[in-house]
Amino acid sequence: MTINQAIRDLSEALGDRVSRSKSDLSLHGQSESYFAPMPPDVVVYPETTAEVAKIVQTCAAQGCPVVAWGTGTSLEGHALALQGGVCVDFSRMDQVLRVNDADMDVVVQPGITRKALDHALRHTGLFFPVDPGANASLGGMASTRASGTTSVRYGTMRENVLALQVVLADGRIIRTGSRARKSAAGYDLTHLFVGSEGTLGLITEMTLRLQGQPEAISAAVCAFDDVDMAVDTVIATIQSGIQMARIELVDAASVAACNGYGDTDYPQKPHLMVEFHGSEAGVSEQAERFGELVSDMGGWDFHWSAQTEDRTALWTLRHNAYYAILASRPGARAVVTDLCVPISRLAEAIAETRADIDASYVPGPILGHVGDGNFHAVLLIDPNNPMEAAEAKRLSHRMVQRALALGGTVTGEHGVGFGKLDYMAAEHGEAWDVMGDLKATLDPQNILNPGKMVRHSN
Repeated sequence: MTINQAIRDLSEALGDRVSRSKSDLSLHGQSESYFAPMPPDVVVYPETTAEVAKIVQTCAAQGCPVVAWGTGTSLEGHALALQGGVCVDFSRMDQVLRVNDADMDVVVQPGITRKALDHALRHTGLFFPVDPGANASLGGMASTRASGTTSVRYGTMRENVLALQVVLADGRIIRTGSRARKSAAGYDLTHLFVGSEGTLGLITEMTLRLQGQPEAISAAVCAFDDVDMAVDTVIATIQSGIQMARIELVDAASVAACNGYGDTDYPQKPHLMVEFHGSEAGVSEQAERFGELVSDMGGWDFHWSAQTEDRTALWTLRHNAYYAILASRPGARAVVTDLCVPISRLAEAIAETRADIDASYVPGPILGHVGDGNFHAVLLIDPNNPMEAAEAKRLSHRMVQRALALGGTVTGEHGVGFGKLDYMAAEHGEAWDVMGDLKATLDPQNILNPGKMVRHSN
């Protein structure tokens, strides 16, 4: 590998959009989670697909690693340069290329963020439904197969990406999928790249499914005396056929952190936060039915509102929960882990996880998208205390083992990166080797985000 030659070649092609400044390298070597900084050797800022292909061809010629960068909000070290190399920052490829109102889809570049796309669509009557909380880039969301608060109704990135343009490890540019809503023509390459975390190719264009803005939206919040009652209410809500757009759980520790972070005074008990989309009459009926169910299941302090400001405040609280939890222990870093289990095993998984954390000296609030069996523990550690880091990893390990034992997965939405790499064999068995075979076929030099997702022999 000759990184210096690659940098010279890239500088000739891209000029001042090739950066080796300490601030740039530092920014692109940081993670939202507890991982140590791992800066790349150089950061490049392409503006076109052709430039991305040129970058990859240059790196392939020199055997240099290539790591894609969106907004840096991932939690398992996906975008960290484990082996140095070239970081491809897509922030300048952030345009909406075409809105197809009649077909309810949109073509975008990968650097556009979720909120920027929503802003661009504000006059169309359409919206993009996947909401992971963070203002992540759409390319990063596709690469990690992101989901979030609204996935219980609208699905994850897997269901909402129709087609892609991808630059392969040898610099070839391919298109996968089409704007048609279904196809039986060949392998489903689109969904091979969705969730591949930049290990098989770099996404340079995306066609996304849109949804119509609902006529009415209402939100509700309610408290429970314990988590089991809250989760049982989630299960009963799903089984009763109430159509939820969101249903979120925050435990008592999360509520306490949010109260301390913002201007709220929710009872320090587990809460469910729910949102309904539909017609005026339908939304009102769903909220009333949910309120009756909450009462039957032992819930209390039930409030619901169709007012925009009330809903915004509620979901701002939920989206800020991670930062509120961090602020509850000043100076702490977070070991954030997520898992997903069948909905019938969710109460068991949360209760056992809560008991583990309560028996430990590491604090860890729990919250999650419980409508699809996905929850998170935010384990707060002193970054200068190796014993706390080891304890948090022990707790996380027990969570992962529990998820697999209950028929679930080691990560419902955060992805693998290298934080969950050690668990891939346990979840997938020989199928993990098949993933490695695919990687070796498409990237024989192992230059695309090396050290992530698959087992490596080189």
